[in-house]
Amino acid sequence: MDKEVAIIAYAQTPYEEDSNCSRELLVLKATKAALEAAGIKREELDTIITASNDYCDGRTISNMRLVEPAGAWHKNESKVEMDGAFAMLYALTRILSGDHDIALVAGLSQASVYRGILPGIMMLDPTFDRQRWLLNEVSAGALQASSYMEVSGVSEEQIASVAAKNLDNATRNPLALRSLAGADASKVLASRQLYSPITDLMTGPLCDGACALVMASAKAASRFENPVWIKGVGFAHDSYLTERSLESMGSLKLAAASAYGMAGVENPASQIDLAEVHECFAHEELMAYEALGFCEPLQGGAFFASGATGMEGELPVNASGGALGANVECAAGLARVIEATMQIRGDAGKHQVEGVKTALATAQTGICAQENIVYVLGGE
Repeated sequence: MDKEVAIIAYAQTPYEEDSNCSRELLVLKATKAALEAAGIKREELDTIITASNDYCDGRTISNMRLVEPAGAWHKNESKVEMDGAFAMLYALTRILSGDHDIALVAGLSQASVYRGILPGIMMLDPTFDRQRWLLNEVSAGALQASSYMEVSGVSEEQIASVAAKNLDNATRNPLALRSLAGADASKVLASRQLYSPITDLMTGPLCDGACALVMASAKAASRFENPVWIKGVGFAHDSYLTERSLESMGSLKLAAASAYGMAGVENPASQIDLAEVHECFAHEELMAYEALGFCEPLQGGAFFASGATGMEGELPVNASGGALGANVECAAGLARVIEATMQIRGDAGKHQVEGVKTALATAQTGICAQENIVYVLGGE
């Protein structure tokens, strides 16, 4: 997929515990800033895809009131009920169809208006799991962490160290909600325990925020400076929580294989300069190292211990702080794409990593990362 579709502009709002504004205003802020960054007007957009969730919004047809603030009035418009990175895939296919040249994608959520675990509970089996109120996204994540620890030998301290890395990285990201300078494993482990072995600082804090990006066909992208090209994309969906092994991320591995094949990546550890991984919990980043082919199976802990994924490492992961810095449902994965794009452009500010030419971004949805999408991005 060589130079067919490019990302030409992007914007993010600050990620906050309570934004003190409506969802519509959040989307308007992100959309307006993205269009200004691209130097285009709303009229030049051909298609708009928004990512929102009826359960999170507490209303059906949750995109109904986003048409105007997303710039979709009198435009081709649709919605994806998942993370914005999946909405981006929808926009990508629309551009590749040849029917559209410029697309805008926006993702948002406003966690300040709903109880965080409730939308996740609605994803559970309605005849058994949902009724018992034992499983939710966090308790299921704890089962996933325990399963992975048992087969890999990874310790709670190593998982806490991953959280510490990302929280320290987040101090350089002015948009992050949660950060902790000089964080270490002991501070993470000392935070409130949710479900063993997961503590509060090992989880991505649900929050308010929105982000948007503008994509263009190769023909349209020629008008813009410094486009970042989508070199490869892959996505996969796994079985339900109780019907699959929680010891590995099978759908992420399949998604990565597809993206790598499209982008011509044969050795991810050496060909990828930086990765932005959507980790709802710290242990998922270790599992992602393996699924993405950065290291051998069950060697995620050793790979992390080598220092390779630190800011000064050979393959920095989540220089922005990742979702542990801010986990906006329906936008955290799209933010990973934007952060990877910023790194390629050299626009990441204090968390910029030198020499990034090829970057990877992932997004997930569903309990225990049931569905995953992977993008491989590159500059000129």
